[in-house]
Amino acid sequence: MSRFTLPSEDVLRAREKLVLDHFHDEVRQDWDATLATFPHPHYELIAPMTVHDGDCAVRAYYHDTRVAFPDQDHEIIAFRHSVDAVVVEFWLLGTHLGPLGRIPPTGSKHRTRMTAYFIFDEHENLVVERIYFDQLTVLKQLIGGLDKRDPRDLIKLGRAVLGLLAMAGDAPDPRLLGTTPPPFLSAYEEK
Repeated sequence: MSRFTLPSEDVLRAREKLVLDHFHDEVRQDWDATLATFPHPHYELIAPMTVHDGDCAVRAYYHDTRVAFPDQDHEIIAFRHSVDAVVVEFWLLGTHLGPLGRIPPTGSKHRTRMTAYFIFDEHENLVVERIYFDQLTVLKQLIGGLDKRDPRDLIKLGRAVLGLLAMAGDAPDPRLLGTTPPPFLSAYEEK
């Protein structure tokens, strides 16, 4: 198979099933089943430029996000196949009932459009889930749901801003900084 040819229908359906099972198991908070979809669990969150690598790190990520959003769910918008990946567009939903990093709970709901790339190696193992989203969209919804006339909500807003500012200085994970151009670009550059 050429590196630019889609895999067989059977491979595409197997990938699709694995990704849908992965989504389903995340919503059920069945972390053992979710992690079983990877030989080595690895998440890359592009918006905050963070990596969660390995069983313990991914379990901690799951724990932290479900403390922040215990009712987290999703609505799939589109599902696409590529040569080495399944690309899923979805709405992520949840109610902010626990700390999100250094941002204290606001009680607000969010509905954020996201894209996840589930990338497979040459042996059809899932090697990474890479998630793209706009952090500002999430934050606007979390603080936008606060009543700016209510002193209690003003205190929450102040704490949320302080938490956000404290996180603003976090350095990006260096594994996300080194990129290489796709191999097919060299053929265009030679012309």
